[in-house]
Amino acid sequence: MVFSPERASVERALVAVADDHKSVRESQWNRYQSLIDTASSLPHFYAMAFSPERAGVERPLVAVVDDDESVRESLPDLLGELGFAARAFSSAEAFLSSNDIGQTRCLVLDIAMPGMTGLELQRELQLRGHKIPIVFITAQRDEAKRAKALEQGAVGILLKPFSDTALLEALNAALRVG
Repeated sequence: MVFSPERASVERALVAVADDHKSVRESQWNRYQSLIDTASSLPHFYAMAFSPERAGVERPLVAVVDDDESVRESLPDLLGELGFAARAFSSAEAFLSSNDIGQTRCLVLDIAMPGMTGLELQRELQLRGHKIPIVFITAQRDEAKRAKALEQGAVGILLKPFSDTALLEALNAALRVG
């Protein structure tokens, strides 16, 4: 992968998201930003050495809950490129039974899934006292479900397919809330 102005734009957006991450000290982010600036002038195979982990920065965990296998495989990869730690779950029940709920800073959640739906998971998390910001993703254009999700506190709703930029903006908003 070659660095481009578009990739540099994503990296700047990543730094903006990181600035909002409350658990990271400012000095760590200054160090990371300096490394990113250096990395942007290097070929990609050198730049990979300048990962957030090597800069001593904790990456916020984003959980992806979607019954679509292709989403579960591709979205965590994209989230990793954007600087997040990611875990994927095939169902709401799998997420609820995981040990990741307490560490999850944001949930990317499909609205329509077999078994417990995304809206039902949103409600269950609220009942259990977990205040995880949620960004819903859906291929359905059901305005009633979208309105209900927002009414129940969703930070955003993205229609599939969505752009990397739209996802990053939604995650940035979610991390500000969380």
